[in-house]
Amino acid sequence: MAKGQTQQVNPLTEKLRLRLDEDQLTNCMRCGFCLPACPTFAETGLEAESPRGRIALMKAVTDGIMVPDQAFEDQMNHCLGCRACEPACPAGVKYGQLIEQARDAIEDHKEHKPMVKVTRHAAFKTVFPHQNRMKWLGRGLKFYQKSGLRSVAHATGAMKLFPKHLRDMEKILPDASGRGVAELIGDHHPAKGEKIATVALFRGCIMDVLFTETNIHTVELLTEAGFEVVIPREQNCCGALLTHSGEAEGARELARRNIKTFKDAGVDYIVSNAGGCGALLVEYDHLLHEDPQWRDDAVWFAERVIDISELLVRAGRKLDFSPNSDRQKPVRITYQDSCHLRNVMRSADAPRQLMRQVEGAQFIEMKNADRCCGSAGIYNITQPAMAGQILDHKMGHVEATEASYLLTSNPGCLLQMKHGIEEHGLSGQMKAVHIVDFLHGQLKK
Repeated sequence: MAKGQTQQVNPLTEKLRLRLDEDQLTNCMRCGFCLPACPTFAETGLEAESPRGRIALMKAVTDGIMVPDQAFEDQMNHCLGCRACEPACPAGVKYGQLIEQARDAIEDHKEHKPMVKVTRHAAFKTVFPHQNRMKWLGRGLKFYQKSGLRSVAHATGAMKLFPKHLRDMEKILPDASGRGVAELIGDHHPAKGEKIATVALFRGCIMDVLFTETNIHTVELLTEAGFEVVIPREQNCCGALLTHSGEAEGARELARRNIKTFKDAGVDYIVSNAGGCGALLVEYDHLLHEDPQWRDDAVWFAERVIDISELLVRAGRKLDFSPNSDRQKPVRITYQDSCHLRNVMRSADAPRQLMRQVEGAQFIEMKNADRCCGSAGIYNITQPAMAGQILDHKMGHVEATEASYLLTSNPGCLLQMKHGIEEHGLSGQMKAVHIVDFLHGQLKK
């Protein structure tokens, strides 16, 4: 370099240095305990496809050893974000926070093609942040499903214009709704019997459009167990899909709106029935830890977030799951963990306790039930090859259970499991169901 010249710093390198938590980067001891827990490492055996490898790449960039190129970006996006590495890490490295910080920096730097830019703007800024627009999306999807347009699209071959993984997802979408849980059953529901506590249901955006019945069943299970339920109508998307996609500031704005709404409701618990939503809600304190105006309220919010299974087991009255009919033999059920419910909310045992309380049901523990199914938010759309590979291995363990019901605790997992059942020809013998819907169906009437 000639005298007087200054070295140019790569713009993305500078953004990564500003965003990445240096303490978390240096906390990684390179011990390798994360390797067996990582789905992408298990599939490829490549060091770069592991949490340890990705942290090493981040550290190399911030130390100026390497320049973040397309291969670096691809590796950050190839991570499922399942966070199975975190419970396995003896040093307690917050890997999930690092990967989201890296993606946020990349997204802030990247220039997308016009179509991608339009799609991202529509999803992350126009639709998801606004619950009323999500309902309009639900109405549009319902019209497509019920008006005959869906049949025409399939009969004419129009669906072949879309990639296979999108066609597969379209086939297993549940019936959409243009009205959410509060619009259908009201926003206040008293406890049955003596009240234990007042809880607010976080109804979610996707949950309220595609799984409205599951939200209704959630309310009914909670009231049956002794909880008064309120459903704040001003709540909006949790922001999980935004954080996974490098839209951290948009997620923070959604968090602020949700915190105000739920604090105004003055409840004892904030109940989630979707592992992916709950995992971000319980980390609103981290999301807003640099915002002095919202930091304390974010802690208040995060301390009250709980999954429905955990709340029912920890504080609810025991529900009566006696058989409603005479079964000749126990129905076999198995369970696929929601990665975020297990690894972030640390609730793996509660769903299993509830399933074992159902008389006339035989719970079969699936091998590697704690391993990601490949859904991971929208990973199965953005990374269909790896998602499909992971799902294929998962379905081998699913089939081995010989279960009639495959239960899950997250909408993305549920759709992925439905897709796996269809792809592997198991639809005649097995059904994928949200655990809330299954438990609701087993209540003594």
